[in-house]
Amino acid sequence: MGAIVSAIGGAIEAIISAIASVLMIIVSTIVTIIVTIFDIIFDILCCRCFGGRKRRTGTHRFNFGGSGRGRGSRRGGMGAGTGATY
Repeated sequence: MGAIVSAIGGAIEAIISAIASVLMIIVSTIVTIIVTIFDIIFDILCCRCFGGRKRRTGTHRFNFGGSGRGRGSRRGGMGAGTGATY
């Protein structure tokens, strides 16, 4: 009799654990989307406030208003870290 009760208890625990896991995934996804939206909004605001320079406010890098060329292209193709000014 004890084994049956233990099996039923284990099944109930597994069901509750699965439901909790699904809820945690849903909440995590919603929070990630909200944080990403605010990150993009702050990047756009910083772009407008600071003249289109590359700013990093969150976890992503955006270059709004940039030329779209690779790194070091404003220095005549010499590459980053060569000490050239522009």
